[in-house]
Amino acid sequence: MTTPGPVTMLVTMDLKTSKATTAFAVQSALSFGLALTAMLFGIAYLPVEPWPRAFLALGVLFLTTSAFALAKVVRDMQEGTELGHRLDQARVEKILAEHDPFNGVG
Repeated sequence: MTTPGPVTMLVTMDLKTSKATTAFAVQSALSFGLALTAMLFGIAYLPVEPWPRAFLALGVLFLTTSAFALAKVVRDMQEGTELGHRLDQARVEKILAEHDPFNGVG
């Protein structure tokens, strides 16, 4: 049986500690649903003609989809930089662990 290398240990350890709790996920989903419902309810009962109402509803739809896209991009960028830093750090630690400064000194 082989022991995991420093890269495997860092990636595995960080994946276990970076997960959001179920309560946070539920709270986020409920707050998003409540905010979207309140906004759509407000647009539906706004005392204006149908065209301004449709324009506002389209704005809410665009804002919602772009917010999801932005959140995904930020998450992907953060995960990419974190993984890159962890891999670089693991490589340096491996090189330092294998380096023997007294080898060849005589």
